[in-house]
Amino acid sequence: MEEIKKFIDKIYPMNDPDWSLFASKLDKVKLNKNANLTAVGSIENYLSFISEGIVRFYIPQEENDLTFGFLFENEFVTAYDSFITQAPSHYQIETLTETVLWRISYNDLQEVYDKTESGNFIGRIMAENMFLIKSKRELSLLKKTAEERYLDLFLERPRLLKQIPLRYIASYIGVTPQALSRIRKRIT
Repeated sequence: MEEIKKFIDKIYPMNDPDWSLFASKLDKVKLNKNANLTAVGSIENYLSFISEGIVRFYIPQEENDLTFGFLFENEFVTAYDSFITQAPSHYQIETLTETVLWRISYNDLQEVYDKTESGNFIGRIMAENMFLIKSKRELSLLKKTAEERYLDLFLERPRLLKQIPLRYIASYIGVTPQALSRIRKRIT
């Protein structure tokens, strides 16, 4: 739980009573590799902090899933649009490794927002960061070539390339695994 405290303190330090309330609402969950966190059609009820592991966001397809995001240790994960609207999700989130999460339910988070001094501020900053990540991804898909997206990924998240199957990376940058193989040969 100390990892969450450090993460939150970087955004805005919580006083002891606020942290005590927030921490009292957290549940620790251990998941196996390939476990679903959120399924298409289900309503996201948790905001989770990844203590250990890697997760993938994707849209299931008959032939090839469309991967659009990865998250690692010390990051929050949720199907955020489903979480804030309490409407069914249009995509899935699954673990790619054994994963340990600390999670808070939607209702408990609303209580934290209502009863703490810092909860709303931290929530707003996190929502703004999620928006910036999403905007950057969309602009990358619209303005850059697949090779440029791969190189950006290599520079920004080198761990990803070592820990994620290439078929998911190919889907993430918007190419087939064969096209990714050609890109990798060109740049090495």
